[in-house]
Amino acid sequence: MIKTSALAQDCTVVSQHTVAEVWLKNSTQQHSLHANMLLNPGDKIADFSAGEFLPAPSFLTVQVGLNKHITLIPPFLQYVNHSCDPNVFFDTTKMEVVCMKQIQPGEELRFFYPSTEWEMDQPFVCNCGSSNCLQLINGAAHLSDETLAQYRLSDFIKRQVHHRL
Repeated sequence: MIKTSALAQDCTVVSQHTVAEVWLKNSTQQHSLHANMLLNPGDKIADFSAGEFLPAPSFLTVQVGLNKHITLIPPFLQYVNHSCDPNVFFDTTKMEVVCMKQIQPGEELRFFYPSTEWEMDQPFVCNCGSSNCLQLINGAAHLSDETLAQYRLSDFIKRQVHHRL
């Protein structure tokens, strides 16, 4: 493990990658992925592929279809945490992670979990702190069309929303 002075207090870098590094918050033992360079809207952060295909969600999978969930390759992408004010998007059609807002070096990469997840394996109370925080995150199936319209959604989630009309 590498400790750097540029890190937030109480964090350790546990792995470094081309555009980002995985941090471990020592007090909570929670991991997060942080940019190690300036990223601009539209930048491709990483390509990804399926490590495994699973019929049901887990807290480490991304949903790509009905009863079709994948583990991520490269594995460091599993550390992109949730936010109701996301700065990245998992495009499950192109199989790439793209930047949605300018991200400064050291800033955490965050995505909106319901943008890819219809039903969550482990719903949770969000503490992202954004002014538009939804509080309970349990999948796109539980959100109104008006709420979902505020977010970029995967093609799978768009189809699911269309079918429920």
